[in-house]
Amino acid sequence: MPRSNTPRRPVGRPPVTSRTQILTAARRLIDEYGWEKLTIRRLASEIGVGATTLYSHVRDKDDLLFLLIHEYAEQIPHPELPDEPRERVITAAVAIHDGLAAWPWAAEVLTTDGFIARLGDSVLSLVETILAGVVDAGCTPDQSVRVFRSIWYYTVGEILVRTHSRHREMDEQDPARLNAYFGNTDGPARLPHLAAIADQWGALAGQDTFAQGLRAFVDGLLAQAMAETRGAPVPEPG
Repeated sequence: MPRSNTPRRPVGRPPVTSRTQILTAARRLIDEYGWEKLTIRRLASEIGVGATTLYSHVRDKDDLLFLLIHEYAEQIPHPELPDEPRERVITAAVAIHDGLAAWPWAAEVLTTDGFIARLGDSVLSLVETILAGVVDAGCTPDQSVRVFRSIWYYTVGEILVRTHSRHREMDEQDPARLNAYFGNTDGPARLPHLAAIADQWGALAGQDTFAQGLRAFVDGLLAQAMAETRGAPVPEPG
């Protein structure tokens, strides 16, 4: 049955509206319905207060989401950092990835511009580690920003693709369907490589290759940036 929008006030007790309770209730609603359906009115009903009461704690939904992300980000463990600059970049990027992968809706919220200014010191220190590692590897500060942004896009993209794939029925998880698509009468002629791998596609596509891909990606980004710094021809991919 649909929930009533009437605030559920505990009988004989004043409503508690601490930040901790607000964030706990918001996380509960996000886990149940998704962050897109979270509203201040719905949250107020969940807690048992009026919406105006919540506005004394948060400005709007965006402010609430970033408060949640800030609180969660402070709990992301920081790994021991290696001495070699490239390895520091990779280690910090993996830490960011693993933290957000455990709370994937946060990765989607953070695709909006200006997210850096809203993150807490814990995650910002990982961003700082990546920037410093890129500079220590021989790149300029400007290049370090470009490298970080590229790593960020790769990281968030990987998290969102995997999350959305888990939440819907995917054809690529069903070898019979793939064989039907790629292995039909003219499939091998039109799509010979897809047809040959169709029965293995689901297992291969489901492998966790983030760290492996990240290493190759960082190597390419650093090589490109340092070639630009030296004025040498930028290496062609492939």
